[in-house]
Amino acid sequence: MRTTININDNLLAMLKRRAAESNRTLTAVIEDALRLALQEKSATEASRKPKIPTSGSGGLLPGVDLNDTASLLDHMEGRS
Repeated sequence: MRTTININDNLLAMLKRRAAESNRTLTAVIEDALRLALQEKSATEASRKPKIPTSGSGGLLPGVDLNDTASLLDHMEGRS
């Protein structure tokens, strides 16, 4: 697909140098740079997801209701 974009002169010069050094087209270098930028963004977004430590298996303990805050606090403090 053909499109028109505005690129900073210094950045374009660096891209052209990279293309010449690697014996590739300017288009190929720009496409690769865009792919890397998109991959990095995806990796960053994935790392932002909170990691909740868990142990054991099988779900909640008997009597634990995550929708009942008071009961949950009682259970966590050993009152149930």
